[in-house]
Amino acid sequence: MAAPTVQPHHFVNGTFANGDGERIDVVNPTTEEIIAAVPAGTAAEADAAVAAAASAFESWAATPLAERVAAVQRINDGLRERAAELAATIVAEVGTPITFASKVQVTNPVGITAGVLAAVEAGALDPVTVGNSTIVREPIGVVAAITPWNFPLQQMVAKVTPALVAGNTVVLKPSEVAPLTASLLAHIIADAGLPAGVFNMVHGTGPVVGEALAAHPLVDMVSFTGSTRAGRRVAAVGAETVKKIALELGGKSASVALADADIVRAAKITVANCFMNNGQACSALTRLLVPADRHDEALEAAAAAAAKYVPGDPALESTRLGPAVSAAQRDRVVGYIRKGVEEGATLAAGGPDPVEGKGFFVRPTVFGNVKPDMTIAQEEIFGPVLSVLPYSDEADAVRIANGTQYGLAAGVFGADVDRAKAVAGQLRAGQVDINGAMFNTSAPFGGFKQSGNGREFGRFGLEEFTELKAVQI
Repeated sequence: MAAPTVQPHHFVNGTFANGDGERIDVVNPTTEEIIAAVPAGTAAEADAAVAAAASAFESWAATPLAERVAAVQRINDGLRERAAELAATIVAEVGTPITFASKVQVTNPVGITAGVLAAVEAGALDPVTVGNSTIVREPIGVVAAITPWNFPLQQMVAKVTPALVAGNTVVLKPSEVAPLTASLLAHIIADAGLPAGVFNMVHGTGPVVGEALAAHPLVDMVSFTGSTRAGRRVAAVGAETVKKIALELGGKSASVALADADIVRAAKITVANCFMNNGQACSALTRLLVPADRHDEALEAAAAAAAKYVPGDPALESTRLGPAVSAAQRDRVVGYIRKGVEEGATLAAGGPDPVEGKGFFVRPTVFGNVKPDMTIAQEEIFGPVLSVLPYSDEADAVRIANGTQYGLAAGVFGADVDRAKAVAGQLRAGQVDINGAMFNTSAPFGGFKQSGNGREFGRFGLEEFTELKAVQI
């Protein structure tokens, strides 16, 4: 695969810049080669970006909505035009298989932006009359968007485009692990012709640039996607200036197969969901809950499904499982696999043994006879590792499914759809798919409990970037 065509630079006040500080290597997780170096942004560079955004806010907020819509539409057109380049870049810096990168990692952001624009068209930002009050939605101000590496384009677009169309100005801090996709997005936004300062981007680490943005008195909102641990820090720092904080954090999502479910189909779909993006998805269904008397059948089906996910070169269209994003991430996942073995779970597929050759690969792994209190059933692994847990009855299944600190997503499988809906209604999760339903980029996405607060996508994601004002007459 060709080398990335765009190198990472800051983008502040309408100008690309190399940055003044040190640089951080960007490593291709398949070849282990350095493919770029990203500026290690400083607090001063973050401050300059915030100042530019604050200066541009009043004029951008006053820009007619139709013009803001047209600008965001040009951004979405740019995403479509550069789709192949974006997909190849995600493969190079994240290790996502090219088919998934093309059909999901790039396609979803286009759908997300289209959904936001459709919500505007449907009147999401229009005034509402309540008695003698006119209720209006106004932009919050300067939005700091802090995004992860696993779905780099999707998570950036899910924050940037609704924030911009609502009239906010933005400072984006992308992950230093996947900065090339961010730089491509910055070029697309620059080509869309937004006024200087409306969109800004500063590369760097969370403890430096992210911390500076979260603490900055001129930042009115932080929209953060990442680990629960980092989200707690963002919330704590942001609380000092009482800014709005939206958090999309970790998950340990349960897939509940009811007694009347097609167990083989449930296992196959759950494995596919668990292993998508090389297992590096916060909403992945990483726990398969099955009736105790069907545990062995489910475990066999899951192991058979996992066997089809052979680690390989993500640039090949036939590859279904690429590497972990880094050596550190690979080692973290392998550590959890070892922990599962130590705690007595049944290893039905995969395991901790290294994959020969270059690349940060992990063997696709399935555990059976997992108890709800085991580490692998409680903590987010962020790798291709599925746990199969037996339950005694539906009440026990719901208890186990809800028995973690997370509540981002879930799945229910059952022949009786009404029964499946009833169980879905008892699950403490922001999204529940029934019988493998398709992902909807206009439906609200976000979690309960320590999976975060706030929602992204569609009308609900757009509203996150607004303030409500009541005007009485």
